[in-house]
Amino acid sequence: MSADATFEDGAERPLRLWAQDADDLTVVSALMQDAVFPAGEMRWRASRRQFLVLLNRFRWEDVEAARARGRDPERVRSLLEIGDVGRVRSQGVRRDDRDVVLSLLSLGWAPGADGTGTLTLTLAGDGAVSLDVECIDVRLTDVTRPYRATSGHIPEHND
Repeated sequence: MSADATFEDGAERPLRLWAQDADDLTVVSALMQDAVFPAGEMRWRASRRQFLVLLNRFRWEDVEAARARGRDPERVRSLLEIGDVGRVRSQGVRRDDRDVVLSLLSLGWAPGADGTGTLTLTLAGDGAVSLDVECIDVRLTDVTRPYRATSGHIPEHND
């Protein structure tokens, strides 16, 4: 009798996710928790109605496999693309310091009328970036190979 296949048996591939509703966004948010990025890596392309963030995502999907194999946890460079953005607001984000490192805690959704709403990137330290959008159109794409997390530790949250 053969054993069931495990996650480790599969070929490691970069994540490519597309969220189009609140349930999808919950999955993307969980995978984005504890991503870090310099403030200068956020871009709003108003003419394209697009908001972009190039970040260093903690690989939550690989934590158990890393532990089982005695490996340090990993991060990967990822691109977060948000479409149909009409307005961007921020709170607690220093726009004059493009090198300040921000830590993403979650992506939240507050629905409005007719499918519109506000997508909020909640940051550590009481910061937030709010995007008024026509619909949920969020893409997360890994753009490099994973690398050892600099700290060598799994992020912890003391609630």
